[in-house]
Formats: sequence, C-alpha cells, structure tokens
Amino acid sequence: MTTENSAGIELIADLSRQLPASERYQRLLDQITTLFPCDAIALLKLEGEQLRPLAIKGLSQDTLGRRFKLDQHPRLSSILATNQPLRFPADSDLPDPYDGLVGDDCDKLEVHDCLGVTLIVDDIPWGVITLDALDPHCFDQLDYQLLANIISIAAATAKAAELIQALEQQVETQHQLTMSVLQQKQTEMIGKSTAMRSLIADLDAVAPSMLSVLITGETGAGKEVVAHHIHRQSERCNQPLVYINCAALPESIAESELFGHRKGAFTGAVDNRAGKFEMADGGTLFLDELGELPLPIQAKLLRAIQSGEIQRVGSDAPVNVDVRIITATNRNLKQEVKAGRFRADLYHRLSVFPVEVPPLRERASDIILLAGYMLEQEQHHFGIDKLRLAPSCNATLKQYHWPGNVRELHHLLSRAALKAVSSQRNRKLVTIDNSHLDITPSTTPNGPHLEQATLTTANQQDIDLKSIVDQFQIELIQQKLEQHQKNMAATARSLGLDRSNFYRLLKRLDIYTDN
Repeated sequence: MTTENSAGIELIADLSRQLPASERYQRLLDQITTLFPCDAIALLKLEGEQLRPLAIKGLSQDTLGRRFKLDQHPRLSSILATNQPLRFPADSDLPDPYDGLVGDDCDKLEVHDCLGVTLIVDDIPWGVITLDALDPHCFDQLDYQLLANIISIAAATAKAAELIQALEQQVETQHQLTMSVLQQKQTEMIGKSTAMRSLIADLDAVAPSMLSVLITGETGAGKEVVAHHIHRQSERCNQPLVYINCAALPESIAESELFGHRKGAFTGAVDNRAGKFEMADGGTLFLDELGELPLPIQAKLLRAIQSGEIQRVGSDAPVNVDVRIITATNRNLKQEVKAGRFRADLYHRLSVFPVEVPPLRERASDIILLAGYMLEQEQHHFGIDKLRLAPSCNATLKQYHWPGNVRELHHLLSRAALKAVSSQRNRKLVTIDNSHLDITPSTTPNGPHLEQATLTTANQQDIDLKSIVDQFQIELIQQKLEQHQKNMAATARSLGLDRSNFYRLLKRLDIYTDN
C-alpha cells in the first residue's frame, strides 16, 4: 500500500472515530506531513477578522496562544482570498507570520517556502492550513491534485469536529443554544489547563441563564475577562455590558452614578443624566470591586435589584430596568458579612452562582499560551515584524509564582518587549530572553523571608529594637503593595489595618507611592 493510500485511509477512518477535537486536528496534521514533508504545519480557524491556531506541528508552543489578525498578516489574508492553494516565492516581500516560530532552534528564524490553502465548509471559508519549510525548494514537486483531495478530507474533518463539539456543548448546557463569538477581543480567555477548562465549563453553563454571578479571585487574575466571557455567551450578548469600578466610586456621587439624576438635583447637576442601571437596561451590569461599596449604597443597590426599579436622584418617578448583575471582588465577602462591613442580604442576592478565578500559579501550563497571545499584540504596538520568546524563558516564566497573576505577566512582557526592542533596533525579528525578564524563578509563593533577613542584619550591626521593627514594617509593606498592584485598600486589608491607620503608618515610615 502506498503512503498516499495509507494516509488517506487513516484520515477517512478518523471521521468516524470518537476523538476529542484537539486530537482529531493533530492527527490530521500528522497525516498531511507524511504526504507533504515540511518543517511546520498549522491548522487555523477563521473567527471574525482573525485566525486562531487549533493545532500545530513544528512551531513553538506559544503559537497556540497567538491570534493572527488578517489586516496585520497579508499572507494569511491572501490565502483566504482564494479557493486555490497559494504558494509564496522565497523572495516574497510579504512578512511571514511564522518567522522565528519554527521550532526552538534560534538559527532557523525565517521561513523560505510557504504554502497555504483555504478550508471551505458548507461553501463558507472555515479556516486555513499552512505548510512552511526552511528549504526554498521544498514544494517544487508538489502534487496539487493529491493536495486538493487531502484538503477536501480536511474540510470534512473540520466539519465533523464542529458537529461533535456542538452536540457535546448542547448536552452540557442542558440543550440551551449559546451564541457563537464571531469576533474575539482582548478579553478572550486563554488557557487549556484543567483549572481553566473547569472554569470555562462553569461559565458556559451559567451564561445563558439570568442568575447573578459573583466572581472571586486574586488581584490581576482576570475577573473582568470572566465577566466579558459570561456576557458574550449570554442571550444578552448584543446588548450593552456596562462596567463600573466600585472602588473608584466616592460615596457622595455613588447614587448618581448608579441610578442617574435630574437637572438641579444637587450642585453640579446641570443636566438630566442616566445612571449605569439605565445604560445597562436589557444588557448586563458588571460591578467590579464590589466589596468596596459603602454600606448606605449597598442598601440602595439591594432595593434596585429586588424591585427592578430605580429612581434618579431628585426624581420621584420610578424607572423599570431589566438588568443582569455580574459582580467581582478580591475580598472574602463571607468574612466581610461577619465583620458587619457587607450586607448579608445583598451578598446572598448577588452570589447565586459564585465562581473563583484560579491564580496563575495554579495553571502554569497556560503561561506560555498567554505569553504568545500577549506578544502577538505587543509586536504590532511596537511596529515590528515578529516578537518571539526564547525557549529558555519558558522555564523562568513557569517557575515564578506570579503574585500579580495575568496582569503581572502582561506588564512583565511589556517591559521585556521594550528592552528587547531597544537592544535589537534594526532587527525584523526581536527575541526576548531571560536578560529581559526582571523576575527571579526561585522566588517562593510566600515571598522573601523578611524576618530572617532583618534579624541577620541586626546580628551584624548594633541596631536598636525600634529600627529593626521599622525596617521589617517597611519591607513587609513594600512587598504587600507590589503584591496588590499598589491598591491601597487591598494592601491595608491584607495587613489587618483600616485605611486611616495604614496611611498614618506610611507617613511615619516615609513610604511614598504613586497613588
């Protein structure tokens, strides 16, 4: 039996096999590469105006986390514009999206032979398969008729995988259909770890309902991204998602921000103004940092949620609103209720379906995917062709404990990208290596051993007790400020202090922040 026949039979047999979509796609690429040897191959699905990699072979793992926007990748856009296989000459002026991503060999940076073909499912472009090689003559003797036959089977494979996924999703969500996201945004949830798969399953189950969702998790873990995901998967996805940060809501104007006001209701109310509830009518209202709401505002919020009616400040006329509430906090609201700082009735009203966002340190397998997603955005911000992560950085990123979670990873990569671009100004391909990452992999989840460090200093010098205590407090406060992204309220809570005492302590110790 020839290689062509063997590969074709395997591809057709896979259509009737019960396989996870990821395995089905990977087996497809494996069989294609037996027929058309190359250094790299990828299957990408069209989602709105971008292509998302579903399976790869011969490319670095962070490729799976990238999203290739068509207006930024002319080769991919050109492939989608035709129904025929499209090969690019080795001297093509069009930038290759995979330069620097082929394998982990830093000497093999640029792709020289590139071939792509569009997958058509039900007469609609579904995605593309790309084949890339470092040898500029790799595809000179290509059998295009065989390729056309294999691509037809690949399209059938994509359709079968999607049908199976649709049926599985229908069962998991109790036969409730969910709207597909046609255009991914920067709020896309990236990750394939067990923790993320479990979280996404919970979100997809609750999204089509009207249940109030309380999102908990550490600072920077991605609670706002979760809120966006719930809204996009809900029946209200075509209606507004209105965001309000409760921590930045002074009590004096909180009622007006939430419920609106009439002209002349108070000094400065020069016009009638709708509040966030009216703006979110028919859609979703996302209350971030919920635990920061003052108690008087909590009572008014509870009444609005219970009755479905609001009153603008200065008005006696009720306004009916249809709003789904999603809330988020990094506080332990159960403890806040016990301490009398949060209303128990409001807590129970808003926590009908609680979900916890896992910290980044508990899903280390997602870090490289997230890095790829972020670097794809950063390279276009800096106006460079390709920004890649050196393979040696993978271990560094995975071993770090990420007290600031996904937000910290984003900031770290932004700083690293700036350093790398500055040191490699004239290069089309910019590589981030460990010298650009200002983190230490050996840092433990509990942070530096401040007590030991301070006492060691005390043993080496003649320092009075007050100085030792002050130095310990300075180091501890600075560590907590960094851990909580300089959020003063969160830092004070983590130290068991109220805000006024915390500010006085900062002043006494001469600790200054940017806030």
